[in-house]
Amino acid sequence: MHDDAKYYRYLVFIGRFQPFHRGHKAVIDEALKRADDVIMLIGSANLPRSLRNPFSVAERSNMIKKAYSADEAKRIHCVGLDDALYNDTRWLKYVQAGVKSITGDLDADIGLIGHSKDSSSYYLSLFPNWAAVSVPNYHNLSATPIRDSYLMGAAPTPERTPESTRNVLNKFKKTSDYQRLHEAAGFIYKYKKQWEAAPYPPTFMTADALVVQSGHILLVERRGMPGRGLWALPGGFLDPKESLFGACIRELREETRLEVPEPVLRGSCHSQHTFDDPYRSARGRTITQAFYFQLKNDPKGLPKVKGGDDAAGAFWLPLAELDAKKMFEDHYAIITKMVGL
Repeated sequence: MHDDAKYYRYLVFIGRFQPFHRGHKAVIDEALKRADDVIMLIGSANLPRSLRNPFSVAERSNMIKKAYSADEAKRIHCVGLDDALYNDTRWLKYVQAGVKSITGDLDADIGLIGHSKDSSSYYLSLFPNWAAVSVPNYHNLSATPIRDSYLMGAAPTPERTPESTRNVLNKFKKTSDYQRLHEAAGFIYKYKKQWEAAPYPPTFMTADALVVQSGHILLVERRGMPGRGLWALPGGFLDPKESLFGACIRELREETRLEVPEPVLRGSCHSQHTFDDPYRSARGRTITQAFYFQLKNDPKGLPKVKGGDDAAGAFWLPLAELDAKKMFEDHYAIITKMVGL
């Protein structure tokens, strides 16, 4: 249902706001006219800083609320929203919980506000019990080019960003986190230049190994860019003459030196799944096939591992200590999907 005349108790605006720009502000401006309170669900919360998600929920909340007067800001409620890639049901639960944290009641007078700029805004159709208010796109603004230019060193312009956003970005530019992302942006720029002459952007294929034994998961610490220092599943790119499963076993061996005989490994493969979120990798369109290995409990303990090849280290981590803020790309989502956490 689309109601462009009704006044609401609450209007909900879902986005990543990386960064908050004048297009986003135009939506909030309209929401403030149409509702008592505006709930900003700030997506991709609790993730490590990355080229796609450089700013924390606190920084994005600052960009949003300080674009308004004190009285208006009191009507704007910023709530972090975790991603749940590959699990729409879990994401809908997170949205409901975020809204309820402000309203106290999901049956309150609630509407969703936004504009359908691309497939990432499909959420407007996922809530049939809440009316949807559509706002025209403001000057076709998108956060992606603003963010990409900023991470390469450019300053955001007043035409595209409110002063509150520019203040946060200028402050962030002086930090070591910005320098790390700036270096990563340069790496990705050079990486993509290799394919500039291709008739169309390439699609890469990788394989990842998800190995679990006795409530522990086998992870590596990334040695190189992108994602240096983050935790990841052992894995890598497919060689020209190998199968996906063969690539998975090879990368697992190279990166962890896992002391389990190959026949045992092959016999322990429980399931496999394809992960193809278009934005899962900064390097370009990268599809991965993940293989889930369940090793039998052993009274002698966990098999020995040692980091090698692209991995600075390899280690067994208790599943209870998994932390999305420390994980590379979508590997946390892959683990939760396949293990059922």
